Amino acid sequence: MAKRTTNRPQKKLTFIDIIKGNFLNRDEIKTHYKYFLLLFVLMMAMIYSNHLVNKKIKIVNALKEETEEYKSRNAYAQSKLIKVKMESQLGKEVAKDSLMTLENHPHKLLIKLDSTDAKTK
Repeated sequence: MAKRTTNRPQKKLTFIDIIKGNFLNRDEIKTHYKYFLLLFVLMMAMIYSNHLVNKKIKIVNALKEETEEYKSRNAYAQSKLIKVKMESQLGKEVAKDSLMTLENHPHKLLIKLDSTDAKTK
């Protein structure tokens, strides 16, 4: 038995029909629903993969900031190490000249002048 097809004139598809979703009720769409379902699944897969990529980019950016922080800390530690090495080298040079480091720090002497002494001079 052959399938009867009626040749009804289809109404022209407008932008409003697409927005409302009326294009889904057309006969051409009903015969090719598998393709539209495939397109829908592919679009959802693309959206999900884009979401995952955005997550990875955020993680990578956070790790870049963290590595910059560690690099700056490393540079600071290396500069302190160089200073300590220079101080120890200087200590060895001073020891060769038989100079010793002070155990007691020098005292500061403060001399106050009285106002009467200043007038007499």
